[in-house]
Amino acid sequence: MFTEITNAMAERMAFLEALDKKDRDDGTTRMERLRQIPPETGKFLSILAANCPPGQLVEIGTSAGYSTMWLSLAARERGVKVKTFELLEPKIRMAKETFDKAGIKDFIELIEGDALVNIRQTENVAFCFLDCEKEMYLDCWEIMADKFVKGGILVADNAINHFETIKPMIGKAQKDERFDSVVVPIGKGEFICRRK
Repeated sequence: MFTEITNAMAERMAFLEALDKKDRDDGTTRMERLRQIPPETGKFLSILAANCPPGQLVEIGTSAGYSTMWLSLAARERGVKVKTFELLEPKIRMAKETFDKAGIKDFIELIEGDALVNIRQTENVAFCFLDCEKEMYLDCWEIMADKFVKGGILVADNAINHFETIKPMIGKAQKDERFDSVVVPIGKGEFICRRK
């Protein structure tokens, strides 16, 4: 998959990586920052998503579309689209620009608005990347847990650096006997749940 990254996608990735670094260095407010995953996490997500059972690929929290680009590699290989959810208008505009400039619009379905409302319509989920406001993780889990196909995977970002904030979701998921779970120390920590 990684050899399929076009020059246009690589350029957009580099642009967003630089912008994310600048935002972190110059004190841009938390809500305005991109807060995107590092490249090694993107590769990890791509490989997981490419090897899930048949079903939908979902992302909750698009931001500027950086992680969506990585997921689009798996979507292309599987012949499906990534269904990604974003609420904030400035980030929606940036994501649309990302998908256009990276040449991946055919592999993305961007759902605008409140994810807690919109994800209720999602079914047969093979893979879900959860990277929205950390206080929403438990609510997202409670909506999404019943929607996974057998062998489906949920990956929740920031399982190490924001552990205390997402601990309620992690605790609930770990007690759910329908899932196996583990924290993988890549990037900022990925909490992974697999539907049995």
